[in-house]
Amino acid sequence: MILVNMPVEENKDLLLEETDLAYEEDILRNPFAVKCWLRYVEHKTTTNAPGKAINLVYERALRELPGSYKLWYNYLKRRRKQVRGRCITDPAYEDVNNAFERALVFMHKMPRIWLDYCQFLMDQKKITRTRRTFDRALRALPITQHHRIWPMYLNFIKTYPLHETAVRVYRRYLKLAPENTEDYIDYLISIDRLDEAATRLADLVNKEEFVSKRGKSNHQLWHDLCDLISKNPDKIRSLNVDAIIRGGLHRFTDQLGMLWNSLADYYIRSGHFEKARDVYEEAIQTVVTVRDFAQVFDAYSEFESTIVNNKLEMDEEGKLSEEDQDDLDLRMARFEDLISERRPLLLNSVLLRQNPHNVNEWHKRAKLFSEKEKAREVIQTYTEAVQTVDPQKATGKLYTLWVAFAKYYEENSQVDDARTIFEKSTKVPFKHVDDLASVWCEYAEMEIRHENFDAALELMKRATAMPGRKAAYFDETETVQNRLYKSLKLWSMYADLEESFGTFKSCKAVYDRIVDLRIANPQIIINYGMFLEEHDYFEEAFKAYERGIALFRWPNVYDIWNMYLTKFIDRYGGKKLERARDLFEQCLEDCPPKYAKNFYLLYAKLEEEHGLQRHAMAVYDRSTKAVQSDEQYEMFNIYIKRAAEIFGVTYTRQIYEKAVEMLPEQHSREMCLRFADLEKKLGEIDRARAVYAHCSQMCDPRTTASFWQTWKDFEVRHGNEDTIREMLRIKRSVQATYNTQVNFMSAQMLAAAGSATGTVADLGPGQMDDMKLLEQRAQQLTTEHEKDMPKPKSQLLFVRGSSTQEDLSDAVKANNPDEITLDSEEEGTDSEAEVEEVRLEQRSVPTEVFGGLAKEDGDQD
Repeated sequence: MILVNMPVEENKDLLLEETDLAYEEDILRNPFAVKCWLRYVEHKTTTNAPGKAINLVYERALRELPGSYKLWYNYLKRRRKQVRGRCITDPAYEDVNNAFERALVFMHKMPRIWLDYCQFLMDQKKITRTRRTFDRALRALPITQHHRIWPMYLNFIKTYPLHETAVRVYRRYLKLAPENTEDYIDYLISIDRLDEAATRLADLVNKEEFVSKRGKSNHQLWHDLCDLISKNPDKIRSLNVDAIIRGGLHRFTDQLGMLWNSLADYYIRSGHFEKARDVYEEAIQTVVTVRDFAQVFDAYSEFESTIVNNKLEMDEEGKLSEEDQDDLDLRMARFEDLISERRPLLLNSVLLRQNPHNVNEWHKRAKLFSEKEKAREVIQTYTEAVQTVDPQKATGKLYTLWVAFAKYYEENSQVDDARTIFEKSTKVPFKHVDDLASVWCEYAEMEIRHENFDAALELMKRATAMPGRKAAYFDETETVQNRLYKSLKLWSMYADLEESFGTFKSCKAVYDRIVDLRIANPQIIINYGMFLEEHDYFEEAFKAYERGIALFRWPNVYDIWNMYLTKFIDRYGGKKLERARDLFEQCLEDCPPKYAKNFYLLYAKLEEEHGLQRHAMAVYDRSTKAVQSDEQYEMFNIYIKRAAEIFGVTYTRQIYEKAVEMLPEQHSREMCLRFADLEKKLGEIDRARAVYAHCSQMCDPRTTASFWQTWKDFEVRHGNEDTIREMLRIKRSVQATYNTQVNFMSAQMLAAAGSATGTVADLGPGQMDDMKLLEQRAQQLTTEHEKDMPKPKSQLLFVRGSSTQEDLSDAVKANNPDEITLDSEEEGTDSEAEVEEVRLEQRSVPTEVFGGLAKEDGDQD
């Protein structure tokens, strides 16, 4: 390359300035130093030197350093900047192009220079020269740098409507980067070259190793291909559309509806309407999911509707011939049949193809044909169903198909055919024994409906016959026919038939056989016993109950024992009392507490009505220990009530004491109150006070204020100042005992401090001290107790009881063996105090106090 010298005389602007001398001397000393030349250029730029002067410096520098990329890049950048804004036909553009050409002589391996040159040419709208420059760049640069050229090259060829050129360039590009085929396909679609686009897309679908840069799966690519080829049948000639879509049907089974619609759409757009209808028919006969069926059926119905509407429009315009009119009638009939008649059956067919062992769907299919009164189709449906459904894979009860099949013949007065169906069904290897038993039962019920009672009994006898070898009921290795003889359902119906149509002997033999096979349940035993009682075989009935009791354990035996004991008592009453007692003892020996209550009450009632009263009390006493804890309170109430009625209220004292000892605190408090009330009514004030004192140990004053109020009212009526003071002392003692709980004390302190919730630890560091809070609370409690205490009087007075007995004066003088011993200090206090003598009144004792004994005592007198 020869650089042209530009004489200084040609242009005054190119003359050197005085400030340039230093830089000129520098480059004379270092002509091959790039920095020196760049400093010189920078100086020229800062001094606003003309462009030609700066270009001259660059030309001189490049003459010395033609291989400097930095100099060439900056020089070309300045030259492009100098022509920016000018018309593209300006000669200065060509000068810049020449500068680029000169630069590429040395910089042909620099992609940046090529990119700038190509972009500069693109700005000049030089299409051919730009394309050739891109080609030169690709030839000059190594292949590892082609990825920098191709994006600009592709953008360039897509800018102009040069489709053939662009296609050829894209084909070259795809040899280097086949992963960008999707971009090429989009471009082909945009220029309406759909045939090649479909071909390329089909190649991508067939390449399993292809990975889409857009994140599309192979299935999505296939979907795009189907849309492309089905919607443009007249523009795609290179592909076999039918074969491609049918291949997709086998490959993508989860999108059958969409693919069938695409195939039909292809034929519709091609004008082959009858072939499209065949495709739709084939589709609805092969899809196996409801979703696919819905897609195909909707498209099919829309297709038929569109054709009918077009024909109707033509008919309104008078363009239909007589032949076309017949075709319109045919199409309308076909459309109505598709929408109203065929759709339920087609949907049912889809569900059966999805699961041919679905019993419920077979029933629905038969019902659809039955509603249309198509007897032949109903029979064909049932026949196909019983032949298709596998007993081991059936969803639902397979035997219902056989039963419905036989009943259909029966409803149409073909009983012999129904018997034939039932006979075949008894040989089917059902999954469960209960299914085969249901078939036999339905068979027998059909005979009963036709009043063939002997035939029904004979069927039951056949069904329950012992097989050649015994088999366990749950042995899956044996056939259901060999295990049928142990079906309780079958034996239950056999027993019912024998009771209705057989003899006593034959029915009893059936029940005995059930018990011998050990397949009876408690209901069977109860039915057996009631059957024997109806025929006045009471002892046999009791034996049947005992056999049932031997078969079962608690709690299954509860109903049998209940029925047995009830029937025995109703039958014999007190005639066989010892036997009845033995039965009750045998029943209660292993009876769980959950079921013991009713039996104890029944036992006690027996003793009350037919036995001894003390035995009844002993039974009640045992029941309070044998029943569940939540039933003990109720049993004690019954015990106390019966004891009071029989032996009088005084007998209930020991029962109350026992109840207070055994029951939990909640019920024990109630018993104590009732006990104290009883003693108060009997005039035993000291005993009542002792009961209150005992109960107070389980009554927290904070939660059981009603108890303390009751005791307080009692002392006000029957006590004195000392007894009230003692009650308050006990109350403080009990309250102090309950106050030892840390959580409650903490809650009290927080309440005193004004807090709603929390503990002592929640108080802040600036709050009261913990001990101070406790002292304040104790002082508050003491103040409350002082307010509750009665004011002292000048003289101690005793208050007599409100109710007295007839012999109360004698009882005061006599020693009472049940009297509660008081402390020595209290005795001393009472003896020393001056007691005002009270005149006693005599009243008659109510007879209710003595209960049932009052009459007996009168008889003895």
